[in-house]
Amino acid sequence: MTARKLGTFYGVYTPTILTILGVIMYLRFGWLVGHLGLGQVIPIVLLANAITLITTLSFSAVASNSQIGAGGAYFVISRSLGIEVGGAIGLPLFLSQAFSVTLYAYGLAESFRIVWPGLPLQPVALGVVVAVGVLAWAGAEKALKAQLPLLVLVGVSLVALAVGALAGREIESLPLGGGSGTIGFWVGFAVFFPAVTGVMAGLGMSGDLADPMKSLPRGAFAAVATGLVVYLVVPVLLAIGATPDELRDEPMIWARIAPLGPVLILPGLWAAIFSSALGSILGAPRTLAALARDGLAPGVFARRRDDRPDLTPALVGSVLLAVAAVFIGDLNAVASVVTMFFLTVYGTVNFVAAFESLSGDPSWRPSLRSPWVINLAGGVACLAVMLLINPGIGLVAMVAELLLWLGLSRRERHAGWGDARRGLYESLIRWTLVRLAQHPMTPRNWRPHILVFVDDIRAELDLVRFGDWFSQGRGVVTVCRLFVGDLLDDRRDDLRETAADMRRILAEEGVVAFPEADVVRDLVDGIVDVAQANGIAGISSNTVLLGWPSDPGLQVDFLRAMRRLEVLHKSLIFARIRPQLLYRREGVERRVVIWWGGLQRNGDLLLLLTYLLTRNSSWRNAKVSIMSLATNEHMQVQSRRTLEQLVAEIRVQADIQVLVKDPDEKVNEIIRRESRDAEVVMLGLSTPERGSEAEYAERLEALSEGLPNVFFVKNASLFVGDLFTPEPEEAASPAAEGPSGD
Repeated sequence: MTARKLGTFYGVYTPTILTILGVIMYLRFGWLVGHLGLGQVIPIVLLANAITLITTLSFSAVASNSQIGAGGAYFVISRSLGIEVGGAIGLPLFLSQAFSVTLYAYGLAESFRIVWPGLPLQPVALGVVVAVGVLAWAGAEKALKAQLPLLVLVGVSLVALAVGALAGREIESLPLGGGSGTIGFWVGFAVFFPAVTGVMAGLGMSGDLADPMKSLPRGAFAAVATGLVVYLVVPVLLAIGATPDELRDEPMIWARIAPLGPVLILPGLWAAIFSSALGSILGAPRTLAALARDGLAPGVFARRRDDRPDLTPALVGSVLLAVAAVFIGDLNAVASVVTMFFLTVYGTVNFVAAFESLSGDPSWRPSLRSPWVINLAGGVACLAVMLLINPGIGLVAMVAELLLWLGLSRRERHAGWGDARRGLYESLIRWTLVRLAQHPMTPRNWRPHILVFVDDIRAELDLVRFGDWFSQGRGVVTVCRLFVGDLLDDRRDDLRETAADMRRILAEEGVVAFPEADVVRDLVDGIVDVAQANGIAGISSNTVLLGWPSDPGLQVDFLRAMRRLEVLHKSLIFARIRPQLLYRREGVERRVVIWWGGLQRNGDLLLLLTYLLTRNSSWRNAKVSIMSLATNEHMQVQSRRTLEQLVAEIRVQADIQVLVKDPDEKVNEIIRRESRDAEVVMLGLSTPERGSEAEYAERLEALSEGLPNVFFVKNASLFVGDLFTPEPEEAASPAAEGPSGD
């Protein structure tokens, strides 16, 4: 039942052409010619076939690039755009295929009434569903070979129409006019277009083809070409064989034109409808089984027997769904939704081919290639046709698939295959980086790209969170763990496992950051080396965030590293975080204190980081206080005026306090007293002279003692003092006595 042994003719051409030459050709084509005339019907046929030709080009390009597995259109979409998009399209596709069986069964039952007017519809439709189900259960090869006599019956009806239209008539010119004018071009297009949507019928049999890479393009193009010729010839024959009034008023005008009437036409009509039902019942279980294999449908439908897929459960499920639909009754609304879902499938396949081309992946090497612009135009055209046919139901179908995509995107589901999305993203990144290089960095465009170094990400999650808060979605945050040792000492697995573990933890905590694990010879040298190398093509880290260590020797090493980072124009933040103080007042207005100095020109970075921090939902209502020290009242007034002007110019909400320092009081005592109720204290750093790092570290220790969460900031960016423009006049500061200044 599932062996790959079908060729191009039985596996692709026959089901495709029989789906294309369907009920619309027999019952609605004459009505269209009678209302619009050949002058409008021929352009409608050409436009509709242009869209299906582009769709054929698109899925043929995908088919000629790699082996297409079972699942047809779902397989193509999920392997290119991801399992979320594939599921959002594939689930409605399966339902549409199953419901199509019922729709065709009812159509066949109604056509029987032409001969037997009193025939009950529901029992006949049920019998048709069971009949095509039995044929499908007998095997795809037998079912598809059973379509050959059906194709012959359709061919006989076409010949009969031609004979009846042309016999005994002298044709001087084609009747291009004759339309009633009661319907417009686009209404006629909406009526006709579903006739040509069978172009992907063969794609559903992809898993049963002996050579899908060759059979799919060849069979599909042959069927499209045949359908185009038929749909160009039939309206001409109808226009020759009947008057416009007859075409408009008689649904079975074919029977009037053809010799022997319905004897030759009705078998062709019934064959076309039955073959369409058979094609749908063959495609539905294959789509369902593919969905089940990917975990998007119950696993029972992905059962295997003798190490081969067993489609019996999926076939039974599809038939039961079609049988249930028989008892719904009015299927008009269902028919419209089914058409829309098929159109979204065709549109998405066009988008797949366009995105594969745009991704630039070296693996995209189709033997049958088409320009991405044409593929994209085909996708847009499919969406436009949806809105032309029925805007309301078209939007309902799009919204339903969007909701499915959103639901699948929220589930933890990782596909075991690559898709076109990464390639497309990389192409977009490259395109952006090339253009970014043409625009030099300015203070206006500067944003913090923060490199956070951690030893244990679990233990230092608060440090990582502050890095994320300081960036606030404006810059790139990288979280790096360094291993001291030799890269050749079998550390490669450690690096991969560590990075994967960090990625998982960051995702669990909702922190948007990029994990990295590196091996270095020396910790401090490694920090500088990684900071120097981190980034790509103009997007490189410009700020390093480190936890302030408790080891005095490491403190000295970090301060020495600060001097080297300053040469690289990397700003530095030392953080001393006390989690018990960070979350001590949940639900109460938080307070952030900035101690403003001015001697080291750190103030603009302090203000910018604080501003970004308070944009986060956790800190949005925090009260910001800018505090400074003055040696006398005159300097106090001057400093306050300067800070008020600065705050007004940079549009930051902050409370300003300038304190007059008592000569006998130490700076760290004042800072401790005024900041004890704050959650965050921001202080500037100065660069210690060579050899004085140990003394400077002791002063930082003394200053941070008794304080809540403290951040020492050294602004070493390319735009020191210019991150807020215009640059304000610097205020007096306690830096002369204290260990740091802004």
